Amino acid sequence: MSQPSDKLDLAALKLTAGEGRRLEHLTVPFDDLDLGGQRYTTPETIDATLDVSRMTGDGYALRLRFASTISGPCMRCLTDAAPETSVDSREVHDEGKGTIEDSELTSPYIEDQVLDLTSWARDALALAMPSQVLCRPDCAGLCAVCGAELNEAGPDHSHEPPRDPRWDALRELKLD
Repeated sequence: MSQPSDKLDLAALKLTAGEGRRLEHLTVPFDDLDLGGQRYTTPETIDATLDVSRMTGDGYALRLRFASTISGPCMRCLTDAAPETSVDSREVHDEGKGTIEDSELTSPYIEDQVLDLTSWARDALALAMPSQVLCRPDCAGLCAVCGAELNEAGPDHSHEPPRDPRWDALRELKLD
């Protein structure tokens, strides 16, 4: 693996219009993620593949691919969860287009032909993550009454429904 690199100088690739290059085994530094008030840890670096294509004019078409695990609490039962997420993200950056109408053609991760790999990878992972981080796909969660972990308690776990106090007076009646 190469040295960790959070920035990549696209001009140094010296691509002409229509040319492309695949950069494999890029070591990108990574930070932990905060989602839903919880901290999820990630590896310190990820191994990524970047495809860079030069468009006509001053633009670039970019594709970033990697897989990463995150570790943190399961959103249902609060035990440890470590799902792996595969990321396949694309960006287009056309420096010739600077108008408001064409703002979707200007990548926020490129400034002066320098690509911010760390920010792009972090945002791409956050978007690719499942909507709920679970310890396993069929996680049953916690019991709403006693807080027991339903994965361990099993399907027989139940509670008698609480008595309705409005009926207490009728229970005291003697019907002999």
